[in-house]
Amino acid sequence: AASKLEVSTPAVVEVEIGGTARIECDFYIPGNGSYTYIDWFYMDRNNSTVRLCHVTDTQLLKEDTVYKERLSVGDDKALSISKVTVQDARTFVCQVGAGSSGTGENRTELYVYKVPETPEIEPNSAGISVLNSDNSEIAKCKSKNSFPSPNITWHKNGEQLQLQENRESEVKYTWIRESNGLYTVTSTLFVPVTREDRDSRYHCSVHYWLRGQTHTLESRKIQITVFYPTEHLALQVVPSSALVKEGDNVTLVCEADGNPPPVFSFYKQVRPEGWQDLSSLVETNSGVLTLHGVNRSSSGVYKCQSLDLDDMTELEKNVELVVNYIEGVRVKMEPSSSLREGDSVTLSCDAHSPVALNYQWRDEKGRKVAEGNQLFLSNLTFETSNNFSCKVVAPSVPGLEQSKQVSVTVQGKPRIVAISSPLYVRQDEVVNLTCKAIAFPRPSVHWNVNGTAHEYVDNQHVASNLTVRVSHDLLRAGAMCRVSNALGVSEKHIQLLDQKTTAESQGVIIVAIIVAILVVAVLGAVIYFLHKKGKIPCGRAGKQDITRPEARKDKIVVEVKSDKLPEEAGLLQGANGEKRPAADQ
Repeated sequence: AASKLEVSTPAVVEVEIGGTARIECDFYIPGNGSYTYIDWFYMDRNNSTVRLCHVTDTQLLKEDTVYKERLSVGDDKALSISKVTVQDARTFVCQVGAGSSGTGENRTELYVYKVPETPEIEPNSAGISVLNSDNSEIAKCKSKNSFPSPNITWHKNGEQLQLQENRESEVKYTWIRESNGLYTVTSTLFVPVTREDRDSRYHCSVHYWLRGQTHTLESRKIQITVFYPTEHLALQVVPSSALVKEGDNVTLVCEADGNPPPVFSFYKQVRPEGWQDLSSLVETNSGVLTLHGVNRSSSGVYKCQSLDLDDMTELEKNVELVVNYIEGVRVKMEPSSSLREGDSVTLSCDAHSPVALNYQWRDEKGRKVAEGNQLFLSNLTFETSNNFSCKVVAPSVPGLEQSKQVSVTVQGKPRIVAISSPLYVRQDEVVNLTCKAIAFPRPSVHWNVNGTAHEYVDNQHVASNLTVRVSHDLLRAGAMCRVSNALGVSEKHIQLLDQKTTAESQGVIIVAIIVAILVVAVLGAVIYFLHKKGKIPCGRAGKQDITRPEARKDKIVVEVKSDKLPEEAGLLQGANGEKRPAADQ
């Protein structure tokens, strides 16, 4: 057991600004004695003690200090200070008096803290050039409303910058103590940059001490604008030069890896050492040159030139533009002389292009009839399609194609393909007589009777409609359609039939048919009656052998073997007792 008065207090008490600090005071008095008083003090700036209060077993006496309204003493004699401020960060003393046991005391350091706000980071908005020989300002980091003052560190791509070891780097700090006693700390980072830093990400961290441990708050991550000269230049054709055809819009895109982008100029080679300036066609502040509706003369070598305004360096890049085309599409016909029905002809198609070509043949309705550069037509007729087209396609260049039409004309004398014959009419009736023919050259149609004629022509087809009144002579002789051209004549007769005569003839035929039916019916009834009376023998079913004896080849002998009665079999015998042929039954 201790032989003297002992007083114990915590060495450190931490409390956040605005909170309540509670400092306990425990003591031991030998012999289970009791205390006489407890005094609480604080240490001022001169390191002198200032009494806060005097505590006895019966009363609490508060001294007239800045803490008078904010302090209290609990039943356990612990001192509590409410609404703690930064000025309360000092040393407090608990002194215990115990009569004959003397006095004892102990001290506690009151730490006051305020957790800082999340740090704010602002990058250099003007951008930084890699050509700058001095350290450039990267960003500022600001920590507000903290106590005590925190520590700030810088990080690049997640790694802390060891600035104290890097002589090329520099950090500047500013501390501001606000009226409320809190600190605002600003840290500015200065480091050199390279072109690779265009993708770097920076942030800052604020470190503060709390309850014996270090805590950290991190800012957002930022990127900075880095200026660097162009090192590489690229020039390409869009779409690919291999797919460009006449009539296309072509874009030449020039790209540089400098920042800011350099000034671009475009040129086209017009002779081995001469260049045509195309910069007036370039979109403003861009490396894009658009050529509208290119043709084969647009082919050639194009050059993009870049000028970096920071160090006045120039770079250039060339590209060749090839404009694909098809020209000289022609169709040859063999034989080239006039064609007649039944003839054959060969059509040949040819064209020129810097790329491989395919050939297709189509008829006048657009249907594909053949592939290859030749089309063979045999046994030509007037009905053979008049117009054929040769379609030339470049399969390696989508959309590159041309067509050429050729007319195949088959000549011959007219051929009448349809007439309105026979035609049933009535005398004095007005009727239309029709005659259709096909021929080339175009034929003329003539009728051997008078009337009103109307002609209709469709390619090699001609149709004539003759409106005429039916007379007795016309009804008797009919009409003749005559079609002719320079190569011959064709004619056909149209037969006219009187509907009245036709009706009478039809009536006679019907009467004859009815009489024939009645005669057949009567004859059938007679035969049936005779059969019933037994006048006509009728054979029975059975086995029959029909032979012709050698002695009498002009007569047919029929032998009937039957299981019927003799009188039934006798029906087959004639008057002279001979057997009748089976065919007479």
